Amino acid sequence: MKEKIEQLQKEIEIKVKEVKTLKEWNDLKVEYLGKKGPISAILSGMRDLSIEEKKETGKLVNELKETVGILLDEQRAQIEAKELEEKLSKEEIDISLPATKIPVGTPNILEKLIEESEELFMSMGYDVVEGPELEKDYYNFELLNLPKGHPARDAQDTFYTKGEELLLRSQTSPVQVRTMLANEEKEPLRIVCPGKTYRRDDDDATHSHQFTQMEGLLIDKNISLADLKGTFDIIAKKLFGIERETRFRPSFYPFTEPSVELDISCFNCGGKGCPLCKHTGWITVGGAGMVHPRVLENGGYDPKEWTGFAFGFGMERLAMLKYGITDIRTFYTNDLRVTDTFNRTEAE
Repeated sequence: MKEKIEQLQKEIEIKVKEVKTLKEWNDLKVEYLGKKGPISAILSGMRDLSIEEKKETGKLVNELKETVGILLDEQRAQIEAKELEEKLSKEEIDISLPATKIPVGTPNILEKLIEESEELFMSMGYDVVEGPELEKDYYNFELLNLPKGHPARDAQDTFYTKGEELLLRSQTSPVQVRTMLANEEKEPLRIVCPGKTYRRDDDDATHSHQFTQMEGLLIDKNISLADLKGTFDIIAKKLFGIERETRFRPSFYPFTEPSVELDISCFNCGGKGCPLCKHTGWITVGGAGMVHPRVLENGGYDPKEWTGFAFGFGMERLAMLKYGITDIRTFYTNDLRVTDTFNRTEAE
């Protein structure tokens, strides 16, 4: 019996090595370990053996079954590994494998600053309002105290699409006028108007025929330049640092009276004077003023009862100052070497 069992083990070892598929493996397992297999037949014939022969035969059969089980498990692992390798070589994508990190884009630097500014103004009670980029001359100029023939129009020469009545807006101020007219109850207003504007200009490192403005308007009773100064202080410190100082300089805008230039202390030299601030210690970041009485009237507000202030910033200029960008075209070229620099969270 011992010789028969040893011969059977050698036979199984040879056949196990010849198995190439899981189906063949399963058939082999049933053939030798099934109820009708040779091992079961040996166990069935043990009833005719003596007690000593049963003990010896039983031990040999158990060892055979254990050895065959190990051989089958090892062969199954090899078959499964080979089949997986063949499957991976044929398929372009295997969703069962760990994912490959895919590079993603980052918001445009300008859009990030606009969103930051909008959140700041909303925290101060302002509403964000948008309007058409294709605008009527009536809203873009006339209602803003810029009648036809006014010399100040030359500084905002824009693109006309239909005679002299329809144009690409040269500022976002028309949105302010439209909002004033739409406010039939004539309640207090507090709005900011971000958006694209267009003017005929040279395209170089600091100028573009298209740029983005963020204009603000506040109308209420008993509003003064002091309210404008306080608002500007908050904006400057939030965008450029708590240590920033601010000042007003007299200026002229047809839609405000009085009008001022908005300056902040130079963040590069701390106000001592350097090439960035042209050795003055101050940098101009926008324009503002008290809303002209005629503009209030055009918007349906009684200037004897209502006052207000308006301000405006060029967002490209703010971004260039805030992030040290030297060419305005950086915002529109999508150069990954530049945009990746800003692909980080504020916490970092």
